Amino acid sequence: MSDHFEAAPCGYVLVGQDGVIQRANAEFRRLVDREHEELVGAATLESLLSTGGRIYAETHLRPMLQHDGWVREVALDLVRPDHTRVPVLFNADTMTGEGPAFRAVVVETRERHRYEQDLRDATQRAERSSREARALANALQRTLIPPAPPEVPFLQVAAAYRPAGDGSVVGGDFYDVFQVGAADWWVVLGDVSGKGIGAATVTSFVRHTVRALAFDHPDPAELLHELDRALHLDNTDHYCTVVLARLSRVGAGWTMCLALAGHPPALVRSSDGRVSELGILGTPVGLIADPSFTTVRHELRDETITFYTDGVTEAGGRAALFGEDRLHALLAKLPPDPAVVVEQLAHQAVQHQGGVAVDDIAVISFAPSDDASPH
Repeated sequence: MSDHFEAAPCGYVLVGQDGVIQRANAEFRRLVDREHEELVGAATLESLLSTGGRIYAETHLRPMLQHDGWVREVALDLVRPDHTRVPVLFNADTMTGEGPAFRAVVVETRERHRYEQDLRDATQRAERSSREARALANALQRTLIPPAPPEVPFLQVAAAYRPAGDGSVVGGDFYDVFQVGAADWWVVLGDVSGKGIGAATVTSFVRHTVRALAFDHPDPAELLHELDRALHLDNTDHYCTVVLARLSRVGAGWTMCLALAGHPPALVRSSDGRVSELGILGTPVGLIADPSFTTVRHELRDETITFYTDGVTEAGGRAALFGEDRLHALLAKLPPDPAVVVEQLAHQAVQHQGGVAVDDIAVISFAPSDDASPH
């Protein structure tokens, strides 16, 4: 037993009724850097503690030992002759009979402190990395999505975007509005599959390829076929759903040619609040070998046209998805102002999910205007 006491891998002491140390093993002597004769019969346990530790021992540890018979894992500092502090965890229980009052086991925690500091440092680095990732994602997203659509004479155009979660992961939703002629404009909205840098790269590729193709391919279905070929040649694993429309100013009105590539139909809200769908469903670009796209022609009258990504209809709430019926009903109640439409659709979809979007949300809406000046 004596050998086990002396060779124990933790500090082990027996303290007498008078508070003086009766026995101290080798590990305890190492921790306090004192010889046997300096401890046994010569020192109290409290005298080896820091000032704060001595006060705590008198006011808490001894009363706890007397009341409960034990204390567990109390953090204390032992003090060596050179005033170096050694952090330890203190455990003790009382002993019966006429021998020692209690026995105590102390375990050095310098390595634990070092581990805890390393853990704190790692946590701080992770938090910094997370902040940097969010900032990078926001910066990258801003390069993919224009902050506001351009001003188009005789046309009101508005768009809204809400990133999924905290915005730290770049999504694949995008929109674009650009001019190709004196009275010809394209309105595009798409959703690239997946998340992260890979999806963002494809999003940028699709957006800029559409812009390049639009000058030579005025028919939306033809443009989608060319875009599909470009995506297959790019050899990406991502595909993309797209709705795009070419708007041409003809006389005092607008003619719209529209095509869908695996995307929900455009929503047409008439002046009396009725909502209908426009477009013939096609296949996503970059997905299959033999895609199908169809262009439909529509004379834009006193109507508001809205494109949206599936982050709106597939927004999940406690009861059910936001869904197409809810979307149509909301659009019917809203005023025909595109700015109000996009903000309310995005806001209501996010609120339906408890204030945090599960998927990216992009909405763009436009309507004829009698005013050729900027809106």
